[in-house]
Amino acid sequence: MNNNSKKSKKLTRQSVGINQALDLTDTNGEGLWLESGFTIFVWTFALVTAGTLFWMSAIIFKDAWPAISKFGLSFLWNAKWDIGELQFGALPFIYGTVISSAIGIIIALPLGLSVAIVTSENFLPAWVRSPLGFMVELISAIPSVIVGLWGIFVLIPFLLPLQQSLFDNFSWFPLFSSEPLGPGMLPAGILLSIMILPTVAAISRDVLMSVPADLRSASMSLGATRWETIFKLLLPAASSGIIGATILALGRALGETMAVTMVIGNSIQINKSLLAPSYSIPAVLASQFREALEPLHVGSLMYLALILFVITLLVNASALLLVQLIGVKGAKN
Repeated sequence: MNNNSKKSKKLTRQSVGINQALDLTDTNGEGLWLESGFTIFVWTFALVTAGTLFWMSAIIFKDAWPAISKFGLSFLWNAKWDIGELQFGALPFIYGTVISSAIGIIIALPLGLSVAIVTSENFLPAWVRSPLGFMVELISAIPSVIVGLWGIFVLIPFLLPLQQSLFDNFSWFPLFSSEPLGPGMLPAGILLSIMILPTVAAISRDVLMSVPADLRSASMSLGATRWETIFKLLLPAASSGIIGATILALGRALGETMAVTMVIGNSIQINKSLLAPSYSIPAVLASQFREALEPLHVGSLMYLALILFVITLLVNASALLLVQLIGVKGAKN
C-alpha cells in the first residue's frame, strides 16, 4: 500500500513538472526583456504615426483658421475665387477633383479587373502573363511629371479630334456642350485612369490568385463554364480585396498633383461639359501657394488642403466599413 502511494505521488510530481515545462503562456524566462522591449518599440511607432497624423491636422487647421473664421462652411459652396477682392470659395476645385477622379476610376476599374483576370487565369501562356503584369505595374514607377508631359504632347493631341467629334455630334448633351480647347476634364480623367491602373490591376490580381484553386475546380466540375466561374464565384469571393484596390486607387487619384495640373486646363469656372478646362484642389495648391502673399489667401489654400484631407479620410473610412460589411455578409453566407 505504501509502495503504491509513493508511486502515485511520484507520477503526480512528474506530470506537474511536464505541465510546467509545456506551459506556453509562461512569461518567466531570459527572453522576457526582449519581448517587452519589442512590444514597447512597436507601440511607440504606432503612437508616433497616429500623433503625426493629428499633428499635421492641427497645423493645417491652424493655418486655415483665417479663412475658416471669415468664410465658415459657406466656403464649401461658394464658387468665387478672386485674389484681388480676397473672396475665395472651394466649389470649383472640389468639383474638379471629384469629377476627374470619378472619370479615372470609371475607366481604370474595368481595365484593371480585365488585366487582373487575364494575368491570374491561364488564358495565356505563363511566359506572356508574367511580362504583361510586369509592364502594367511598371506604369506606377513613371514620375507624374513625365506622365504629365506625355499627356501634353501625346494624349491631348490624340484626344482633340475625338473631343471635337463629340462636340460636333452631341453638343446638345450637357457633358459635351463646350467646344474643346485641348486641356480639360476629360484628358485629366483619362490620364488619372492610366496612373491608377497599376494599383487596381496588381492588387486585384493578387486577390484573385489567393482564391483557392479547389473552388475553381469544384465550380467547373458542377458544369459551370470558365466565365461563369469567374463572374459568379471568383469575383464575389475577391470582392473585398477589389474594393480595397479601388479605394487605394481613388486615394491616389484624389491627391495627384503635377500630371493633373498640366492637362486639366486650370480654369476656375464650373462647367458641366467634360470638354471644358477645370481645376482641382491639388492643382490650385501647386499653382498658387508660392505666390500667395495675403494671410487670407494662404488661409484659403490651407482650407482647401484641409478639405482634401477630410475627403481622403472619409473615402478610406467608408471603404473600411464597406469591406467589413462584405466580410460579415460573406461569413454569414
